[in-house]
Amino acid sequence: MTTDALPLPDFDHLPLGNLAEHVRPLDRSQLQTLLEHEHAHGDRLPVVEVLTARIAALEAGAEPAGSVPDHLPEVQQGGSGSPAVSPATAGPTINPPSHGDPTNPAQPR
Repeated sequence: MTTDALPLPDFDHLPLGNLAEHVRPLDRSQLQTLLEHEHAHGDRLPVVEVLTARIAALEAGAEPAGSVPDHLPEVQQGGSGSPAVSPATAGPTINPPSHGDPTNPAQPR
């Protein structure tokens, strides 16, 4: 199954912290589809636990709630989206301890 055919858009890139709220609108068959996809691709234990817990809740009488969004907000990872370090944002300079620099073998410790 392609990721475009999954019940949640961008499921593989969904942050774990938001997963539980995003699977609430799904029914059991949609959750099972996501669970099978996860087992076949990432098999991430926290994701599997959230999906199986939601399936168990539906079997216990819970109802799907809310709606699935058309697209999910993009999560910025480090790298090009990170702000650059400048003298204004850099931390203070660190002086070596008074008894010498432990990384310099020429100085006493």
